[in-house]
Amino acid sequence: MTQIREFDYVIIGAGSAGNVLATRLTEDADVSVLLLEAGGPDYRLDFRTQMPAALAYPLQGTLNNWAFETDPEPHMDGRRMECGRGKGLGGSSLINGMCYIRGNALDYDHWAKTPGLDDWTYADCLPYFRKSESRDIGPNDYHGGDGPVSVTTPKADNNPLYRTFIEAGKQAGYPETDDVNGYQQEGFGPMDRFVTPRGRRASTARGYLDQAKGRSNLTIETRAMTDIIEFESKRAVGVRYRRRGQEQRVRARREVLLCGGAIASPQILQRSGVGPADVLEEFGIAPVHINDNVGAHLQDHLEMYIQYECTQPISLYPALKWWNQPKIGAEWLFLGRGVGASNQFEAAGFIRSNDQQAWPNLQYHFLPIAISYNGKSAVQAHGFQAHVGSMRSKSRGRIRLTSSDPKAAPSILFNYMSKEEDWQEFRDAIRLTREIIAQPAFDAYRGREISPGPEVQSDAELDAFVRANAETAYHPCGSCRMGDGDYAVVDGQGRVHGVEGLRVVDASLFPQIPTGNLNAPTIMLAEKIADRIRGREPLPRSDAPYYVAGDTPARGEPQRRLD
Repeated sequence: MTQIREFDYVIIGAGSAGNVLATRLTEDADVSVLLLEAGGPDYRLDFRTQMPAALAYPLQGTLNNWAFETDPEPHMDGRRMECGRGKGLGGSSLINGMCYIRGNALDYDHWAKTPGLDDWTYADCLPYFRKSESRDIGPNDYHGGDGPVSVTTPKADNNPLYRTFIEAGKQAGYPETDDVNGYQQEGFGPMDRFVTPRGRRASTARGYLDQAKGRSNLTIETRAMTDIIEFESKRAVGVRYRRRGQEQRVRARREVLLCGGAIASPQILQRSGVGPADVLEEFGIAPVHINDNVGAHLQDHLEMYIQYECTQPISLYPALKWWNQPKIGAEWLFLGRGVGASNQFEAAGFIRSNDQQAWPNLQYHFLPIAISYNGKSAVQAHGFQAHVGSMRSKSRGRIRLTSSDPKAAPSILFNYMSKEEDWQEFRDAIRLTREIIAQPAFDAYRGREISPGPEVQSDAELDAFVRANAETAYHPCGSCRMGDGDYAVVDGQGRVHGVEGLRVVDASLFPQIPTGNLNAPTIMLAEKIADRIRGREPLPRSDAPYYVAGDTPARGEPQRRLD
């Protein structure tokens, strides 16, 4: 019988959180770590994952994408909607859109109002954002200069449509901000990117694991599909998984760290006996700890494309032509620049749709081409589009086992658009976007409206468009919420309630979805919890000020700071 190997920590999942933990924990030379990843390596020469402009390719197929689908969504014309998740070293940071967005300061202050999360204020979190980051234009009170993950800022001489979008936002009455990750998120400004100075994707496999993989105390195993976490009584003691067709078991002397993400982590917990009683009973799983919240409270961002034809030939449409792509590829490969070196999301907007919102509830990604996110539906003409979506929907879904077989996809239901407030936000989003694109800044470029189309005007017509066309922004979270109440799965350090020796560390912990993309907040969360696992003092709280609109109009000026 093969001897069962032992490590101090076993980490399940080499994604944005797991790679942070593996790197930070192995900084202590006397600590041994096994990192298990169900997908394969991060191939450096695969342009589909390494070229920022090729971001649509990893979402097509299943090489680097679990390619989950939801159950029929009852409020979205019964559609089965995409739920892509990264597969391979880097996890979803290997296939995402590379937008570096942290969320709003008030997101974290709101988290900290949850019992047990009083040390998750923005002032507590900002030092960990800075710790993780190496920004190309240098550090300041909000940004780091020597962290593992490269962040690049847009160059002023890139496509003129980016600046046009920002100017149009200003003309519509919204503020301009020079840094949506700095003092003021609200407004229109440049969007930072997870891209290296040489124009490569800055996944956590590149930024973190490249530092750690040569350490003798870190073992990395790819194509290792976790079956269950093994318990002795209430204590997690190891992991059972399959690799190369063989069942393997490994022991964790200190802790098992589950970093599977918002879809896989609750699924693994349920298979292991930690979850709702009815799920465990249905699949004959011996209960270790009953918690109906495992897999509940699932959240996501929906978004739509508001598309226009461009009357001047300055969009990225020619980059789609095969005869232009060899030059683009060569410039990227050998010089690390050009169209291939950008994800093309270089202008952002965060606005409040009404004065009742304390902080932005709509996000914009602007793209100087008319195309779907996964690259499958390009408009065959010069065009541009604004992706717009609601940030804090009250709709909640769930993750549930369909089988005790680890290869079986779970049942995923986001329950999108199940609240009336969602519908009003999306109606507002479309109308406000049309108002922005109608500003004089776009007069030289604005052609006909492609989508939704000028004939779509009434509430009923807008609602029908949303039901048929809104798509995921690929931001699932909240399915193992942290806190101390009876709604929570883990505490503020990721420790699973009701058991010992087990933490969950990933976006499933977010009590409320942040205002923006989720990769940067997930990295921050892992950095913060890594210090707690290591028994280190938290980084000193930041005293950097930040914008709070307060009771001022949605388009007003900042008046006060939230203490």
